[in-house]
Amino acid sequence: MKALRLGDEMVDLARFEDAHYLTVAEVALAMRVSNMTVYRLVHAGELPAVRFGRSYRVPAQAVKEYLGSEQHAADPGHHPPAD
Repeated sequence: MKALRLGDEMVDLARFEDAHYLTVAEVALAMRVSNMTVYRLVHAGELPAVRFGRSYRVPAQAVKEYLGSEQHAADPGHHPPAD
């Protein structure tokens, strides 16, 4: 088992083997918004991110969950007519 000691705590590195992080530019492209919009989402706490030096990385899974959540739908009150 791969583990790393951070202070008094051991961190299981196996949890991070499949982690995929995106740059702000990659997230903006995927969401079809500007980089500034992604930064606003990160700073507002709506989109989790990890800071690496002066840049941010966003977990790909977090982007997927954000885009799939109903609260971010274009018009949550709009329901298409039933056939």
